[in-house]
Amino acid sequence: MEHEVFVPVPAERFGEVFADPERTAGAVPGFQQDAGAEPGAGRLKVRVGGHSITYRGAFAVVRRDDGSYVIEGDATEVRGGGTVRIALTVRLRPAKGGTTLAFTGTAAATGRIAELPAETVASAGTRLLTRFAENAGGTAADTAAGPTKPQAPPRPAPAPVPVPAPEDAVAEPPAEAAHARRTMIGRSAEEVDHAPPRGRYAPVPAPEAVGSAEVLRWAAPAAAVVLASAIVMTRVLRRRR
Repeated sequence: MEHEVFVPVPAERFGEVFADPERTAGAVPGFQQDAGAEPGAGRLKVRVGGHSITYRGAFAVVRRDDGSYVIEGDATEVRGGGTVRIALTVRLRPAKGGTTLAFTGTAAATGRIAELPAETVASAGTRLLTRFAENAGGTAADTAAGPTKPQAPPRPAPAPVPVPAPEDAVAEPPAEAAHARRTMIGRSAEEVDHAPPRGRYAPVPAPEAVGSAEVLRWAAPAAAVVLASAIVMTRVLRRRR
């Protein structure tokens, strides 16, 4: 088995991931860690062609003196008697803008997977290694970025100033009322209380009535004239008789 994968992550970052068994196990696609078990022990579900096969087993990653890493593992089918055993060597070659992971090794299998076409099994194996390299690169990038700094909560927006409703607003007094109020300053309380309103609020005066004395002043002479005429006519009639 030979396969190469380029990942845009520095080679030293992969070394940090492979040195941690938990992060290495988390990068294997389809792997589920058993509760309470050592890192690398659990179940692995793989898809080969149109078949899904689940294995239970363990694997480990060991660093060699030349800087390469050896991945060894064996597993047994959960439903069946088939087995799988792998021995891979991973070399990290720095490349422009990242790292090339070169996989070489062997794999031996019995059971259901051995009954499938070799091309299909090889394609499933290379796909598994590609996803493993990409997942390890993502874990290495997250480790390099470090924990995100918590952001301060946004400041609350200032409360809007309440605008008084029309019924709550104080109406400005009319110009005439303001003038009347200014002219009353300095006057006594009695004068202010009895001062008539001015301007548009002043009462309309009633039409001036003609007094009785004025009527008599014009009616008296007319009555005297009528009385005198009556006396003269009476005397004339008496003489004619």
